[in-house]
Amino acid sequence: MNESSLDALRDILVARYDDLRKRLTRRLGSAELAGEALQDTWLRLDQASALTPVRSPVAYLFRMAFNIAIDRRRAHNRRLISTEIEELLDVADEAPDPARILEARREITALSQIMAELPPRQRYILLAARLDGMPQRKIAEQLGISLSTVEKELKLAQEFCAARLGRAATRNAGRGDLKRL
Repeated sequence: MNESSLDALRDILVARYDDLRKRLTRRLGSAELAGEALQDTWLRLDQASALTPVRSPVAYLFRMAFNIAIDRRRAHNRRLISTEIEELLDVADEAPDPARILEARREITALSQIMAELPPRQRYILLAARLDGMPQRKIAEQLGISLSTVEKELKLAQEFCAARLGRAATRNAGRGDLKRL
């Protein structure tokens, strides 16, 4: 299609604008989106340099505007609205700050020193149960002692460490609770 054909499409768009807008509004469910799509259709026709022959100019213009509207809707759905952006920017940084890292290192050093004061069997039971997550029954089997002895030694070790750190011991503490002592 040559320049006169593009002019003919522009003329049809102007002449049938209201009809095309109504049809697009019904199809898209939005008069605003239909109007924007027709405006973009005009701009694309204005920027076009060549076009293949068009059999049905009105149907061609409708389909072109409809595709533009669908593309706009998809692009809009991919964009974040300002409140979503603000929420993302307000996410707290969960990484510890230098002061918390230093404090944690001090606590680890203090706990290591305190654990060095424990009797060897209590230290082994505490590390096996709380750090390695070994079941107390298995610890009892490895050491050749009763389960109740393991429970008692573990409780004593936890209470000793907690008291030395100035904290209350956690009863029935789970795996990894050495960090909370």
